Amino acid sequence: MTDNGAEAGGSLLAADETIDGRPALDWVAERMAELSALPDVRILMRTTAFGYQDHNLVTACERLHDHLPIRQRAGTRERIWKIRARHVVLATGAHERPLVFGNNDIPGIMLAGAVSTYLHRYAVLPGRRAVVFTNNDSAYQCAIGLKRQGVDVTVVDPRVMSDGSLPREAAQSGIRVIHQAVVAEAHGGKHVAGVRLRGLGAKLPDGVESLPCDLLAMSGGWNPVVHLYAQSRGKPRWCGERACFVPDAPAQPQGSAGAANGDFSLQAALDGGVRAGLAAVQGIASARTVEAPAWSARPVQASPLLPLWSVGKDRQASRGPKQFIDYQNDVSVSDILLAVREGYHSVEHVKRYTAMGFGTDQGKLGNINGMAVLAEALNQSIPETGTTTYRPNYTPVSFGALAGRELGDHFDPIRKTCLHDWNVEQGALFEDVGNWKRAHYYPKPGEDMHAAVRRECLAVRNAVGILDYSTLGKIDVRGPDAAEFLNRLYINSWTKLQPGRCRYGLLLDENGMVMDDGVSIRLADDHFLLTTTTSGAARIMSWMERWLQTEWPDLKVYLTSVTDQYAVATIAGPHARKVLRAVCRDIDFDNEAFPFMSFKEGTIGGVFARVLRVSFSGELSYEIYMPANSGRAVVEQLMRAGEPYGITPYGTETMHVLRGEKGFIIVGQDTDGSVSPVDLGMGGMIAKTKDCLGKRSLMRSDTRSAGRKQFVGLLAEDPACVLPEGGQILQGPTQAAIAPMFGHVTSSYMSPILGRSIALALLKGGQERMGQTVTVATADGRFMPARVCSPVFYDPEGTRQNVE
Repeated sequence: MTDNGAEAGGSLLAADETIDGRPALDWVAERMAELSALPDVRILMRTTAFGYQDHNLVTACERLHDHLPIRQRAGTRERIWKIRARHVVLATGAHERPLVFGNNDIPGIMLAGAVSTYLHRYAVLPGRRAVVFTNNDSAYQCAIGLKRQGVDVTVVDPRVMSDGSLPREAAQSGIRVIHQAVVAEAHGGKHVAGVRLRGLGAKLPDGVESLPCDLLAMSGGWNPVVHLYAQSRGKPRWCGERACFVPDAPAQPQGSAGAANGDFSLQAALDGGVRAGLAAVQGIASARTVEAPAWSARPVQASPLLPLWSVGKDRQASRGPKQFIDYQNDVSVSDILLAVREGYHSVEHVKRYTAMGFGTDQGKLGNINGMAVLAEALNQSIPETGTTTYRPNYTPVSFGALAGRELGDHFDPIRKTCLHDWNVEQGALFEDVGNWKRAHYYPKPGEDMHAAVRRECLAVRNAVGILDYSTLGKIDVRGPDAAEFLNRLYINSWTKLQPGRCRYGLLLDENGMVMDDGVSIRLADDHFLLTTTTSGAARIMSWMERWLQTEWPDLKVYLTSVTDQYAVATIAGPHARKVLRAVCRDIDFDNEAFPFMSFKEGTIGGVFARVLRVSFSGELSYEIYMPANSGRAVVEQLMRAGEPYGITPYGTETMHVLRGEKGFIIVGQDTDGSVSPVDLGMGGMIAKTKDCLGKRSLMRSDTRSAGRKQFVGLLAEDPACVLPEGGQILQGPTQAAIAPMFGHVTSSYMSPILGRSIALALLKGGQERMGQTVTVATADGRFMPARVCSPVFYDPEGTRQNVE
């Protein structure tokens, strides 16, 4: 059971009612004690059910300590509950409607129910001279309560007469009642000072055209809170007798009770609650058969309500004092009439034209009045006009509550490779790449990052290293149209790629800019395995699916993400072939038998292994794909086989340095969404015999213009000085507040094998500026000169990847 309030009782907390001849709140206390004693009942106070989804899922927000003094607030502030119920009973109550008249927004004008709450719950007297303006009997309870506290009260009732129990009691209390009258407008500045009355179908009694007051209580009837019912796909129906929308047939196993069902009297609410409870347990085998409870409240006879949607009509609404419907957005009757004159007849269009119901109350206070005014203006019924949509959330829910425990380390899912524990044992420190924890570097005792990376780089260049490459995005592509599909995506051709071969490919967005890259292999005529960047795997997968499903549904192609299915280890360095020969005897690793950009399949310790001869370091290198569950066992065998050659685990920082020395790009670091293949010096990869996504954009004048940023290398004048990544490239040192910028540094490292710093950059007209000197500005105001050069710093001939 969820209750929005701090204590149970609902409207009984603000009323002087009895049940079974005793104070109603005593009855509430007994029922709560009875429920609390039951082992299978959970009571959530200060909890608002804000959403009702399919399959009887109710979402609720519990406020745990907002009511406490600030110093006592500790721990979780709010908690989101997701409640899946076999049956739901909605006893959400009703909202009192304001009445619409001139200047109805002056302070001191209140709902009658709010005045009763101040009186009975908080012992606060809102005024000394009150006018109660009502079209129904319920507000007479407010008038009676005020009279008992010595307030001078006058009731203004537009009905011809009211012979209900409460009006009779009010008359017996000496309260003056003016029938067939309405409040035309209120007067006052910072507080209401009086009201002007107008007769409704009859002449006003003498001397009552104007009444002084410091409190105006109003009640235009009640709107059942059908929000959750409507969210559950229920369709509210208009009840003309009660002038409100009430629940109709439920769309899910659910019932409504009390004021939420249009039963506004206490006795009707008690009886409806019993019926709803009995209906909820029908069909539950474990339910016990008990006698249905019967509670009695004070009998109350009520006179019919007189619908009154606005006091001023037509010219009075447009020319007279403002008659507000939505108090938060200052939407008045005249705004709705203007919307109709402008041609807006749909309630949803009028809502958006006027901003009615856009405030934090989401129209709870004024939307029904607004719909009724619209219906009158259109000369149609309220059911014909309809309602606006009741959407979650019923009341605002904080982002903190929705985030819940997903903070800090739990903000995003943390993904770990199957080799994570092995990496930890090797002493790895990790960095976040996408959602993955990747080994950044492996420091030995006394080493900082720079020392560890230097050692790892030299190990790969001079001996052999091993890298956990399992996070690489992997997409399995199958189908008779697989090659055609890839031809449409990648800039280079895949038609002639033979099974058993690998190919590096670039993907462009619709603007012709590089969005991802990777080495892919052809397993069969209709079967490819693609790789993507680690952080781009999910994005590229969904991007491919979007094109396949929405633009090329005729292609017979199926995509499957297999990133988690394979563990991948890279063996790189001059001794890489020796290490693999020691553990994989069913593959011939000779250069001629196993050429660069090809792959072979074999076994390592009885485990299936697909070995690719590709290199992201420029060294002799192999990528080994094996089932994830066997990844650690295979890597441990590789480590044992590599011990004679000084095999060294290396991390992503070393991988970046090695590829930087070779001038290989990293998409997202050396590109920024505005870089084309031509800018990277890869224009030769673009196939001339086929089209692909983004190719036509390369023909645009801007894409082909001179002076675009191009991919180049930079060598700092001081070899020991590492240029800052992101540093802006200037023509020379300057003290000007604004200086022209010609590019920026994308990657920068200290190269252990070269013994100096190197950097990669995007520079305007870079290819024509080879050998020139530029200046890189630092964040602390210094200027570092550097020479423009080729981005390939080490082994430009590529001989090391073919070492025997």
